[in-house]
Amino acid sequence: MTMEQSEKLNKIQVAALDEILGKKFPVLDDGFVRVVDYMGSDESIVQAARVSYGAGTKKVNEDRALIRYLLRNRHTTPFEMCEIKLHVRVPMDTWRQWIRHRTANVNEYSTRYSLAIDSSQKTKIDEWRMQSKDNKQGSEGFFPEEIGAKLSEREDELQNFAREIYQERLNLGVAREQARKDLPLSTYTEAYWKIDLHNLLNFLSLRMDHHAQFEIRSYANVIGNEIVARWTPIAWQAFKDYRINSIELSSLDIEVLKLVIKNEKENAITKAAELGMIKIIDGKILLNREGAEFENKISKLGINAPWN
Repeated sequence: MTMEQSEKLNKIQVAALDEILGKKFPVLDDGFVRVVDYMGSDESIVQAARVSYGAGTKKVNEDRALIRYLLRNRHTTPFEMCEIKLHVRVPMDTWRQWIRHRTANVNEYSTRYSLAIDSSQKTKIDEWRMQSKDNKQGSEGFFPEEIGAKLSEREDELQNFAREIYQERLNLGVAREQARKDLPLSTYTEAYWKIDLHNLLNFLSLRMDHHAQFEIRSYANVIGNEIVARWTPIAWQAFKDYRINSIELSSLDIEVLKLVIKNEKENAITKAAELGMIKIIDGKILLNREGAEFENKISKLGINAPWN
């Protein structure tokens, strides 16, 4: 019996997602995410997997168990059977990070043809972040509000002045493609973004991470918790269990952890040094990034690093 003979083809619909089609979920001060269209569901993942693995699979696994098995073991193709199209409004600087994920189909609002959106992301006085001392691309802590108030005031002046110059150029008849060139990166843009579930989960695993910049993390959290959770709830729970809330141990981690578990503290420190996870200088232990990550991982298991 062929697949054509055995399957009755009906468009798969997800009631929980249908309820929010077109609904704008607010992000930041004037951004949003909304679902425009979608294809597939948890059922589509199972359907694709059973075509691949054969009819016998259905007798062994229920849908939930099969999806969790696929995600846990990184069998990614069935997840590509689901696609979703989002309409997003996002500041241009955040969009620059977003568009680096080259696994989606994108159509962005064009300021060559249309007027730039008259909205810029604004920073509240308690939201100005300080540069991290350890991470060149990250931040840590916030400025006092008295400094933040001045920064927000100057931000407002800059955005208003840039918009004034842009409008002045348009009024004079300057081409839109050139008039736009001095608009700040805080200016909002809009785009349609279509992506399959496998690549969307990869996007979310990076952009929901606490190391990701706050602004794009805000969008990722909305997409994950408000949209994917409704669209493919079984896959979403598996993703949280095996990707978001899991711990991945490298072979180096395992070598050191075995010694920690055996309560061989000195040997564990020596091994960590041999593997380049730490340095010992004048009797002091200095962690590199991998050593710090190891310490953080095992702390989630309730285990102290051997050097603590």
